[in-house]
Amino acid sequence: MYSVNGRCSKRTHPDLPWCRYADDGLVHCRTEQEAEAVKAALQARLAECRLELHPTKTKIVYCKDAKRKGTYPNVKFDFLGYCFRPRVVSMRNGRLFCGYTPAVSPSALNDMRATIRDLKLRRRTQVSLADIAQRLNPLLQGWIQYYGRYTPSALVPLHRYVNETLAAWARRKFKRFRADRVRALHFLQKLARSDKHLFVHWQIGVRGKSI
Repeated sequence: MYSVNGRCSKRTHPDLPWCRYADDGLVHCRTEQEAEAVKAALQARLAECRLELHPTKTKIVYCKDAKRKGTYPNVKFDFLGYCFRPRVVSMRNGRLFCGYTPAVSPSALNDMRATIRDLKLRRRTQVSLADIAQRLNPLLQGWIQYYGRYTPSALVPLHRYVNETLAAWARRKFKRFRADRVRALHFLQKLARSDKHLFVHWQIGVRGKSI
């Protein structure tokens, strides 16, 4: 399967599956030739409206998996914060195969880390850890519910970043941890085991070795 990633309409190609959100869309094609034809039709139609396809966002992507084994330059794309690409997938019987699946995109992870940085939690030593949890948990809950629906393990880097932020806060908050990052991490590990409901990501098991 090939996907044309760009603005799309289904009027001239009603037999092709498509999806759209705002001005972003995907058209699923059966062959590369069909994808090229759809792309050309989109360019022509938009030109009539004095518009154009996004020059870098619009591309033809080969959805490579265990059944589609061809070699093409583009095998991944981002859509709605997810990155779609070939990944190793585990079946219910434990067997592994190559699937074409979504997971949170690197750019979305960067945006989430930037949001946490903007809160300046590491320097908020005048507040308690419970106060920080009250501020962070609504964000974490929303991200986990949205991005954790598919390939939730891809969110582990975010959870670790949160834990590192908490450890940095603890080192500023408590003098006994100031010069010892390892002791600060051990403090959080112990707290995560005794009060796992304090933070949303601790509740789903992202604690202990992940801190």
